[in-house]
Amino acid sequence: MGFALLRRSRSKSSGIDGAMVPPIVPGAGLVSCQVVDPIGHPMGGAEITVTEIGSARTLVKSTSDPYGTFLATLPPGQYTVLITADSLQPYRGTVEIAEGLQSPIGRVQLAPSPQQQLPAPGTWLFDPPHTAIRFIAKHVGMANVHGRFEKFNGGIFIAERMEDSHVEVTIDAASITTGNKTRDNHLRSADFLDVDNYPFVRFASDRFVHRNGSKWAVQGHLTMHGVSRSVALDTTYLGIANGGYEEELRCAALAKTELHREDYTLNWRNMLARGIAIVGPTIQLEIDIQAMFQSHDTPTPPE
Repeated sequence: MGFALLRRSRSKSSGIDGAMVPPIVPGAGLVSCQVVDPIGHPMGGAEITVTEIGSARTLVKSTSDPYGTFLATLPPGQYTVLITADSLQPYRGTVEIAEGLQSPIGRVQLAPSPQQQLPAPGTWLFDPPHTAIRFIAKHVGMANVHGRFEKFNGGIFIAERMEDSHVEVTIDAASITTGNKTRDNHLRSADFLDVDNYPFVRFASDRFVHRNGSKWAVQGHLTMHGVSRSVALDTTYLGIANGGYEEELRCAALAKTELHREDYTLNWRNMLARGIAIVGPTIQLEIDIQAMFQSHDTPTPPE
């Protein structure tokens, strides 16, 4: 469904919901709209991209304000306007900007995205070659450090009611890699993961909480370095499909969270006091999952 160009008005006339619009820069025009959610409430934070039709150049990338309002000054011409928000259908339309005029798109109501089919009840085991456990940590005083764990296993146990489902992940702590052997050995040492005494990192969920659309919170406990802490994984469900080794049934999801190393008694301040440049106090963790539905003919993933 496209946007309708409802009217044009001079720069001193009222804009969205009767509000006065700012003066228009000479040689330019003004585009405006109000974004509302599926039940009609003003929607802040919707992403808005305005692209010039002739050149395909993106002139504006912005977000709606807390009242759902968007205003932009643009050179005269024809533009496409794309509005997107999590778990809602994107809307695309066109608008023509004329010099000295306001071109209000009007009230744009975003509709819910179609509900994706949820995985069938049963056991879905991770496919390691198509699953990744990654992390990003700030290197003290320098750039980000990117790394991953190469050895892990886990599964999702889908219940009749999705909220009652359960997920478990066990990670081989010694499989950590950041592309630097000296740093990796240090991360495995007693200063950090202490893999000799704590060989595994484990996550076990307590419950699934549906937020909206394809968004879920998977709440549970992460055990690392002998310490267990409550963690919520911000999870996007990506759907199900047949494919892979023998066209088996798969589901996919992307889960993210932020960890604080001091919660697990990994003392980065002590490292700094000793003059050792290390990764910082917070770690962004990302789990990119493909899981296969377990049946008598499910293939075994390669090593």
